Amino acid sequence: MRKSLAVVAYTLATSLCAAQQLPRKADPLVIQMNGAVPVALSQYSGKPVVLAFILTTCSHCQYTTGLLTKLQTEFVSKGLQVLEAAVNGDAAADLPNFIKRFRPNFPVGYITDVDGVLNFLQHPAAAIPHMPMVAFIDRHGVVRQQYQGADAALSDEATQEQSLRAEIVKLIAIR
Repeated sequence: MRKSLAVVAYTLATSLCAAQQLPRKADPLVIQMNGAVPVALSQYSGKPVVLAFILTTCSHCQYTTGLLTKLQTEFVSKGLQVLEAAVNGDAAADLPNFIKRFRPNFPVGYITDVDGVLNFLQHPAAAIPHMPMVAFIDRHGVVRQQYQGADAALSDEATQEQSLRAEIVKLIAIR
């Protein structure tokens, strides 16, 4: 029994140490664009950014893209910039149809280095990532909040828009 409790305590302590730190300075990140110049996160310095990592074939990610398109329209006058990066293996080939179907009003590209994305998010190596994964980055390049698909903020489609909007309002308020 003692040994079991020790293992549980150690596992919990290890996972807590591996969790992301918030707030933190966003690491450099480049998103490849089909037929266009890559987009660097640093290009949006001075703007609040919502950065979503998606799978082009994930229905939950597609739903999130629709919400982010709506929110980009709503908050563009306040300086908001939404970006998306697909991370599935065939994202480059899938993106033209994805963009045509979902019509995002923000840049959508892809990243082939999934480990680099997980490092950017400080996602624990042993944990399974749940898509989409969304980071909220302030005007100064600081990651203020982030969620993944399994988190309450993104997992319930009934309240997801409200959760995203609340985080965007906080981002915009940071000067």
